[in-house]
Amino acid sequence: MSTFYEVAEKLEHLHVLETGSVTTPKGYTAGGLHCGIRFKQKDLGWVYSEVPAEAAGVYTTNLIKGAPLHVTQDSIAQEGKLQGIIVNSGKANTCTGEQGIQDAYEMRKNFTDMLNIKEHYGAVVSTGVIGELLPMEKVNSGISQIPAAIKKNEPNHFEKAILTTDTFTKNVAVQMNIGGKTISIGGAAKGSGMIHPNMATMLSFITTDANVPHSDLHAALKEVTDETFNCISVDGDTSTNDMVLLLANGLAQNDLLTKDHLEWQTFVEGLRFVCESLAKQIARDGEGATKLIEVQVSGLEDDHVARQIAKSIISSNLVKTAIHGEDPNWGRIVCSVGYSGTPLNPDDLTVSIGPVKVVENGLPLPYDEGKATQELKEEHVTLFVDFNQGVGRGNAWGCDLSYEYVRINASYRT
Repeated sequence: MSTFYEVAEKLEHLHVLETGSVTTPKGYTAGGLHCGIRFKQKDLGWVYSEVPAEAAGVYTTNLIKGAPLHVTQDSIAQEGKLQGIIVNSGKANTCTGEQGIQDAYEMRKNFTDMLNIKEHYGAVVSTGVIGELLPMEKVNSGISQIPAAIKKNEPNHFEKAILTTDTFTKNVAVQMNIGGKTISIGGAAKGSGMIHPNMATMLSFITTDANVPHSDLHAALKEVTDETFNCISVDGDTSTNDMVLLLANGLAQNDLLTKDHLEWQTFVEGLRFVCESLAKQIARDGEGATKLIEVQVSGLEDDHVARQIAKSIISSNLVKTAIHGEDPNWGRIVCSVGYSGTPLNPDDLTVSIGPVKVVENGLPLPYDEGKATQELKEEHVTLFVDFNQGVGRGNAWGCDLSYEYVRINASYRT
């Protein structure tokens, strides 16, 4: 976590809350409970806003999408607003046909009825095993308990209820001053496997009390997602269900914040920090992972090209396994640069493992292999790739690939 706080210190207008959560912004409550989808773990969670919030979503690029995604997209399409999010873990409600769609709409109706809000102000999210129908009697029983539980505001219970193979909960919150008002942005996420660039490949829920119109909120989320969530990879698989949802309920009572506002970039930087923090936490929690890998690419014509190369490196199973084995095999890094699909001049390539430079001007350098190996023993490994051709920069994050990853995914349903 220290990396995130170090980044925030450079953005003096951002204040990171060490105990922040999705309910740090004004007017939000969250919680979770066990309804029986899973054996013991909490498996039903919710986020609720006191007032309808402007809403934006970004969704998986997998052509096979879970039933809840269709329902949530339908909800946002009607007014561009949400007031409540209901999430279940254990079963994805994907490849479940018409019954799955009906079950997702039933979840939305029962949830919004319990909260006494408009039905299309509810979002529905599911994660878990594909191809199994939800046990709706258990789900509805859990939903019936929400009105009593919602008064407690237990965001840590929400964070636990949305997990599947994750080993820890993921949260972050920041505050900033805009126009004399304190604006908060909070977030929670789940994700540890089936994570690959090109949104969405996990669940992330972001809230803010800023007053932002739907169109600008969506534009900000899309921009920031491309630079954060779209730049992580665990295993090369893109999920069928996952999404990022962003709610802005306006309870900070700031003047309307649009892309033309003088302090718009302050808000975007806060949103970017929250999304990058959650993305890194997801990458670090890759199934069986022992290391967070960060790739920083620089010296190219634009940021998009740099991000594409960074994602190619972080997605390479050969790079991941070499780092797991603490083997400074820089040839694997160079190889993944070469098949990234971007035009480049290999004679300009410089590669470093941490501070240890191993390639310069496309040629190998004599280097201290012991020092390079020591860098790979760290929990946070950083690879630097520079082309010295321009000002374009891009980062990507992932994790090592371990024996434990195979064990976890070989027994996912058991």
